Amino acid sequence: MNVNTTRREFLKTAALTGIGVVLTEESWAWPSRSPNERVAFGCIGVGGKGDSDTADAARLGDVVAICDVDENTLSSAAAKYPQAKKFTDYRKMLEEMGKSIDAVTVSTPDHHHAHAASLAMKMGKHCFCQKPLTHSIWEARRLGEIAKEKKLATQMGNQGTAGSSLRQQAALVRAGALGTVKEVHVWSNRPIWPQGVERPAPAPVPPQLNWDLWLGPAPERPYAPGYHNFAWRGWWDFGTGALGDMACHQVNMPFMALDLRDPVSVVAKTSGHNKDSYPKWSEILFQFPANKNRPALSMTWYDGGQLPPRSLFTGGKFIDLVIDKVPDSGCLIIGDKNRLYTTGDYGGGGRWIDGDPTITVTFPESPGHFEEFIRAIKGGEPAMSNFPNYSGPLTETILLGNLAVWADGKKIEWDAKKLRPKNAPEVAHIVRGKYRSGYSI
Repeated sequence: MNVNTTRREFLKTAALTGIGVVLTEESWAWPSRSPNERVAFGCIGVGGKGDSDTADAARLGDVVAICDVDENTLSSAAAKYPQAKKFTDYRKMLEEMGKSIDAVTVSTPDHHHAHAASLAMKMGKHCFCQKPLTHSIWEARRLGEIAKEKKLATQMGNQGTAGSSLRQQAALVRAGALGTVKEVHVWSNRPIWPQGVERPAPAPVPPQLNWDLWLGPAPERPYAPGYHNFAWRGWWDFGTGALGDMACHQVNMPFMALDLRDPVSVVAKTSGHNKDSYPKWSEILFQFPANKNRPALSMTWYDGGQLPPRSLFTGGKFIDLVIDKVPDSGCLIIGDKNRLYTTGDYGGGGRWIDGDPTITVTFPESPGHFEEFIRAIKGGEPAMSNFPNYSGPLTETILLGNLAVWADGKKIEWDAKKLRPKNAPEVAHIVRGKYRSGYSI
């Protein structure tokens, strides 16, 4: 499919393949821009993944402002983008540079995502935000609402969404290549950072780090080694654990294939945790109701060394998939006619365990993940992983798993429409948390 397809052709193709994206008339109401006009970016968080996100922004637009709470990281980025104005507080960046910025990238620790993104979008700025889209379930719903209200181009950074292999596999599953699907299994080799641990001892704040800005909306606590730069993922106040880190990638293909939104219940087994650090491992069972495209089904997530049973892989046509040991990350979708197995983290390159499909499908090709975002800003089709219709619902599903992890053994009956744990009011604060003064959504 030509990437410059018309709106009508794109919608027709998406409908034929059943790819899980809903595009309303409102989705196409964004103001048109000249195809040759450069998009001016403010980049929030420019280290780690933010380094490559900022590079994408510079490759396809102009970086006019950069923001990071670590002066060393900020200085390194400034050497690459000398024309960009430097900031340590994204609130000040947007206040001062708002009229000069068309779009933002948000590549911060998870607890800042919704705050930075919502502030920018309320100012009319298009938004690219790293995965997971938000720190809480309510935040994911709210970002989708703001994007729709403001008619903005949005995209989450789950880059595999643009992959042709992933899209083709999703289309084949929706077209019936597996028969009736009853089970999905997804497992990760994360965490690769400490979890299930006590807080480290307080220590002096490094001179290059603004610790108060790093904490942002999170509750106050002393600085300690083990938060900044990377291990924040294992702490409830800052990250979303192994599930939040990887499921936006690993659940991406089955989500697209099977519309895995709005579970009705979720329950977790874990190694146990202190409600400060995520557990060392978890196994989470999601139950999804039937919809117009498929019957009810379940999805099980495994992390921290937990794996699906080897028996789920055996007895297939391809002998090389009769494995002695389940690899440490992957996805398995089980239907009554076939099984689809993908290794690794990004949902492409799958194997059909019980024989290759005999059907063919068409699907919309991507010009590239960040290219989709630029195209949408300039009045083209929305990015597949836009907030209201794809990445927001995907993030809601994934973060519901952490609600179950917090409950640790209690089955949560979930009201997706109202974002309410029907039988567990004691976990409502995980759905929507409170923020420190100076931060709001």
